[in-house]
Amino acid sequence: MAEQTYLTTDELSSRIKYDVRTIRERLKDSVLHEGVHYLRPFGGRKILYVWEAIERDMKVMPSRHPFGMSAIPMANGAVLHG
Repeated sequence: MAEQTYLTTDELSSRIKYDVRTIRERLKDSVLHEGVHYLRPFGGRKILYVWEAIERDMKVMPSRHPFGMSAIPMANGAVLHG
């Protein structure tokens, strides 16, 4: 099993250049999914983000939609066309 890098919200913010508040309010649970992109160790309130999953999904190429519309990667591997 490959090692994973766990980041706090502040550490993730520094890596992806998004404000901490944006991560908490707009990305978490919309594009970052519990069990895929983040976890709550020991069932607590603290959140740790899985860097490798986030990095992988950030690199997903936009949809091949003829009008250039972007796509949103889903936790199950599917893509939501928006």
